[in-house]
Amino acid sequence: MELVMALAIGILFGSGIWLILRPRSFQVLTGLLLMSYAVNLFIFMMGRLWIDRPPLTLGAHLPDPATVADPLPQALVLTAIVIGFATTALYLVIMIGSRGLTGTDHVDGREPDQ
Repeated sequence: MELVMALAIGILFGSGIWLILRPRSFQVLTGLLLMSYAVNLFIFMMGRLWIDRPPLTLGAHLPDPATVADPLPQALVLTAIVIGFATTALYLVIMIGSRGLTGTDHVDGREPDQ
């Protein structure tokens, strides 16, 4: 299972890098999203996902650490998702404004000469 997840994360991140190097704004945005998904998966896998173990417990006594999941990776990924949505929205606004000013979605603001 570790090999499958490592391959999935590597393919997602590699695809994101490849898309970031493309000349169109939408491809750059898609590459950034793929990279953020890969990083979120990496953080989840490093935090060990547990089944049927709550991240937090409510009660007066301290729980046994072996019976609860670590809440830190979940909090980090949730924060990364929110920041990713905000960054994507900002980039979309900038991309639409650039398209309106230059008439193209090329990252340089002009089409390459043929």
